[in-house]
Amino acid sequence: MKASRLAAAGALAGSAVLALSAPAFAHVTVQPESTPAKGGYVVVDFKVPNERDDASTTKVEVNFPTDHPLASVMPEKIDGWKIDVTKSKLAKPIEMHGEKISEAVTKVTWTADGKGIEPGYFQKFPVSVGALPEDADQLVFKALQTYSDKEVVRWIEVQAKGQAEPENPAPVLELAAAKDGDAHGTAAGTADDAKPAAQTAAASSSGSKGGSDTTARVLGVVGIVVGAAGVAYGVFAGRRRTTA
Repeated sequence: MKASRLAAAGALAGSAVLALSAPAFAHVTVQPESTPAKGGYVVVDFKVPNERDDASTTKVEVNFPTDHPLASVMPEKIDGWKIDVTKSKLAKPIEMHGEKISEAVTKVTWTADGKGIEPGYFQKFPVSVGALPEDADQLVFKALQTYSDKEVVRWIEVQAKGQAEPENPAPVLELAAAKDGDAHGTAAGTADDAKPAAQTAAASSSGSKGGSDTTARVLGVVGIVVGAAGVAYGVFAGRRRTTA
């Protein structure tokens, strides 16, 4: 009875957690494909899920930060989507590779040529961006999601420090500290740098497996010895009882 009550309580708690966390899955988010180091370049994916069950997502607009403009913004071509890149004059020109940049991309719009993102699915929209600012810890991208029934959901609310997440949070990209010599690298260079790390992780995993196998063998031998000792003791005790 006690076990069944605990199981029921656990199931109820799990359901409550899922219920509370479910809306978070519907948010438009920005996810880097590699470490977004300050001063460097990175490919980011704007992940757009369709939480509706009666309409498709047919248009996605992502507004790029104007307080920390990005001189290089290149979206990846996606089948079934038309891409429009909007550039605007900067109030304060920025310098990149020794050249002054007076305009930058302020918005990228993806418009579906067909069905768009159907209910129960999501779509990633990759964009190569850089150079990332060296004087900021994060970048905020405000996004608008338009559905086939003309409804528009605005993911534009910025979460205040120490406050609960807003109902329609804006996608936020957290920036990592720049490493020596990596501040002005490229997205391709970052991807290449990730290969040795992956190989190291694989080697480490293999080493851990070998260590686990050795431990298992030792425990197996110990188990056999203990078992043999138990059998011997049982036989000895049985003989003593028979003699008695």
